[in-house]
Amino acid sequence: MLSCRQATELMSQEQDRALSFSERIGLRLHVWICAGCNSYRRQMSVLRAACRRFGGGTS
Repeated sequence: MLSCRQATELMSQEQDRALSFSERIGLRLHVWICAGCNSYRRQMSVLRAACRRFGGGTS
């Protein structure tokens, strides 16, 4: 099982690279049971979308 620190590191890394199958499964399980990391992931998604809109980025 991933720690919260490992989970947040993977969430950051998935913005830049494709995660492996085992990383995706581990992250999905952790986020499913950890309300704090689930909230963090949603916040990252909102921030990324806002940055795309504001900066006109394509990623």
